[in-house]
Amino acid sequence: MLYNHHHYLIPGRFHHPQKKPVSINSHLQFSPTTIPCWVFLVKKCYQDTDSSLQSSIVTKVKGVTFTNTSELGERLWDVADYVIPPQGENVFFVITNLVVTPNQRQETCAESESIPDALCCEDSDCPPGEPVVAGNGVRTGRCLRAGSEQKGTCEIFAWCPVETKSRPAKPLLGEAEDFTVYIKNFIRFPKFNFSKTNVLDTTDRAFLKSCKYGPKDPYCPIFRLGSVVSWTGSNFQEIAVQGGVIGIQIEWDCDLDRAPSECYPHYYFNRLDNRFSENSLSSGYNFRFAKYYRDAAGVEFRTLFKAYGIRFDVMVNGKAGKFNIIPTVINVGSGVALMGVGSFFCDLVLIYFIKKSHFYRDKKYEEVRDLEVLARMAESSQQSVAPDAAGLAEQPEVQDGGGAQKENGCVCRQLLQPARSGRQGNGKVNVEQLQNLQTVEA
Repeated sequence: MLYNHHHYLIPGRFHHPQKKPVSINSHLQFSPTTIPCWVFLVKKCYQDTDSSLQSSIVTKVKGVTFTNTSELGERLWDVADYVIPPQGENVFFVITNLVVTPNQRQETCAESESIPDALCCEDSDCPPGEPVVAGNGVRTGRCLRAGSEQKGTCEIFAWCPVETKSRPAKPLLGEAEDFTVYIKNFIRFPKFNFSKTNVLDTTDRAFLKSCKYGPKDPYCPIFRLGSVVSWTGSNFQEIAVQGGVIGIQIEWDCDLDRAPSECYPHYYFNRLDNRFSENSLSSGYNFRFAKYYRDAAGVEFRTLFKAYGIRFDVMVNGKAGKFNIIPTVINVGSGVALMGVGSFFCDLVLIYFIKKSHFYRDKKYEEVRDLEVLARMAESSQQSVAPDAAGLAEQPEVQDGGGAQKENGCVCRQLLQPARSGRQGNGKVNVEQLQNLQTVEA
């Protein structure tokens, strides 16, 4: 407790001007206001919460580009060509670079020299019917050598010719940087039966055709791919060469005590794949797919694509809160109990952690004097008082500076007088009189 904000009043008969206890205890005095503000205004512990968010994501990518390569010739790329899968799910992949192996047919050919398990010196090194580990086909039993070379590769039955080209140093679809993706998010908090979408509720039909997400328009659900990649700290043209994984995080934090229009999402962007050096084996993102055809004779052939690109993962998290009397009562009770720890903490610091802790410890536990000493004081006090009850009644009150002696805080002599009713002069001090002893300021 504080006394006049300047002195620390130790329980007992002493009043000591201790500065350090004042400082510690002064900070603890703010806890009745600090803790409720933190609990109720910041943490909103008066609300019942629901974090079991139900969510659905729909994505639509838009943009076209034109390429002219030796494998594919002149070609126009639209969303049906470079977006996989085409359904518009919460995970979508945009092709930015390609390795194309056209006109593959099922026949025999030499395995790629880059496959260690395909190297051979003679036919016995290529047991027929066994697949090449990490290769493209099944061995036929022959070792194919070029000219007078001692080493060659095993002949395989596979889609021939096998893929041999390396990744282009420049992205094929570098202009995908200006493509846009429309992310539509539907959410529902089942506990409160509250539903919401990230699309701004407006009657302007031209809104979605002209807006793009950014600092000036944070409620637009249309994102430029180049901007999304740059917000992760990466460069689109660099990541487009070998691919990567980008995370788009949608966070919902809804206070349902307010209007539903004030519940809106916040977007965060991160690169999820390993951002090591370009020569790292674990960097980038790619996969293969093929398109199949038949020639005039009905023989099947295909074009194999090794696609590099950017995978976008759209993730949704959130919670909603609404006032409820039960968590309010629980948290109020917990806060009150926590404030009670303040006095214990103050005593703990004063007794064990300050330099003059021995002084406080001595005063802390000297609350009352020994009972025998108090009894003697009472006896000496009674001897100075006339035994006549009438005389006692006529005796005036003791004034400051009168017959009472001041001693360590001015303990009044009246408190040591025996009860006026009952037996007198027995030299005993009853419990009520002992409890009336208290500390007063001189």
